[in-house]
Amino acid sequence: MNQLTHLARQKGTTRLRSTLYWSLAHALLLARRQLTQIRRQPDQLIFATLQPVFLTLLFRYVFGGAIAVSGTSYANFLMAGIFVEAALTSSLSTGFGLSTDLARGLIDRFRSLPMAQSAVLTGRTLADLTRNGFVVLVMGAVGLLVGFRPAGNPLAWLAATGLILLTCFAFSWLSAVPGLLLSSSEAVQSASLILLYPLLLASNAFVPTSTMPLVLRVFAEHQPVSVVIGAVRGLLLDRPDVPSIWQAIAWLLGLLVISIPLALLAYGHRTAR
Repeated sequence: MNQLTHLARQKGTTRLRSTLYWSLAHALLLARRQLTQIRRQPDQLIFATLQPVFLTLLFRYVFGGAIAVSGTSYANFLMAGIFVEAALTSSLSTGFGLSTDLARGLIDRFRSLPMAQSAVLTGRTLADLTRNGFVVLVMGAVGLLVGFRPAGNPLAWLAATGLILLTCFAFSWLSAVPGLLLSSSEAVQSASLILLYPLLLASNAFVPTSTMPLVLRVFAEHQPVSVVIGAVRGLLLDRPDVPSIWQAIAWLLGLLVISIPLALLAYGHRTAR
């Protein structure tokens, strides 16, 4: 907090730098604060990592023998869905964390400083993006242990990682909206899961969509989570589908275009009370 106060005072005395510079500086400082909290409370990171690990083991060894996929092993098919699932579930912590900070009065303390209004949200989403990147890295190691063998080249792996991190960032901003609008952390968590589970379970994450009834299959094949998973899977298995990749990017950027202004409006409305 002392560092933030010092930086805010610098903003008041230094006029040579742009508003964008100070917005970014404040956001990075708040992101650093959030990451420091994770270091002091490692249980946040531990449980964020354990959930996708358990899901990987469950589907690989309990359901994997009963699910048939063509052209590759089930472990290779599964891991793209696990990577995106880990990104989505980890991103829910953004809304939950904002709701907790509001309840504790921490946001009011930030408002008392001459700092950019957007810095609180940007800082938290950047911190959560960093944490989620670590979770995805761990999941890559777990995937190799259970038989995942990516076939793409390093450039394709880098592109797949970029899509996964963009998914983290986009859904973190989306998660911020209920985190700022709803009155309790429990309500935020429930609302986020209601939004997430239909997109995750009615998708191509764990099973081929060809086995689904027609109406459900049409939804599953065209909803954004399936599009992202399909693009990531193609890159990791050396079967890149360029239209699918661009469609995934369009979905995620469109989500950011919608959710960032909504989150900022919700933040302004909540802090004006």
